[in-house]
Amino acid sequence: MEKDCTEMSWIQSVLFFAYIPNQPLDVLLNRTPPFTVYFKGKSDYVTEPIPVDGLIGIWRFLHEEDENMAEIQFSPYGGAINSFSESETPFPHRTGNIFMIDYGLSWDSPGIEEAEKHLIWMRRIYGYMAAYVSKSPRAAYFNYRDLDLGVNNYSSGNVIGSYDEAKVWGMKYFKNKFERLVRVKTKVDPSNFFRNEQSIPPSPLPPLYSS
Repeated sequence: MEKDCTEMSWIQSVLFFAYIPNQPLDVLLNRTPPFTVYFKGKSDYVTEPIPVDGLIGIWRFLHEEDENMAEIQFSPYGGAINSFSESETPFPHRTGNIFMIDYGLSWDSPGIEEAEKHLIWMRRIYGYMAAYVSKSPRAAYFNYRDLDLGVNNYSSGNVIGSYDEAKVWGMKYFKNKFERLVRVKTKVDPSNFFRNEQSIPPSPLPPLYSS
């Protein structure tokens, strides 16, 4: 319904989703958060309409008493997104996707026990949604980085990471583009200087043989 919608610019939406609407834009220059909040996000892509029973199940999750700060966004795809083929850009989630799901959950009480309670809820609904979303791989949106999908292992002085480990989440974020991104990474940053928990690794170095 149009009466339920609020039209705003993109930069105003940044304030809205940061829970500081109606503030001057200069507030974005403040590097100190106005309040402490803990957050977990996950994502999915949907290629077939979710049946009514599935939507009812989502509704039940959202009405669980302890999760009054949970939200699920359906972002429609199609249109201009489909005007590019999967091979043209690193972003592969184009033709065939009806919408993307953003699962968001926040809480304001500190502590491991409190966090685990909310994370369990998030993983339960993510497990429930497996029947209604993309498969092989179960795709994910890179901007909603989800460390549940796996992380680079930089232990024991290893700064390159593992190609095999990275491929697990890399295929979910980038599909077949993962291999192309690895080649680019290998060319421009073979020592993996720029890295994080889910950065693209360079290709594994070939073994060295002594003569």
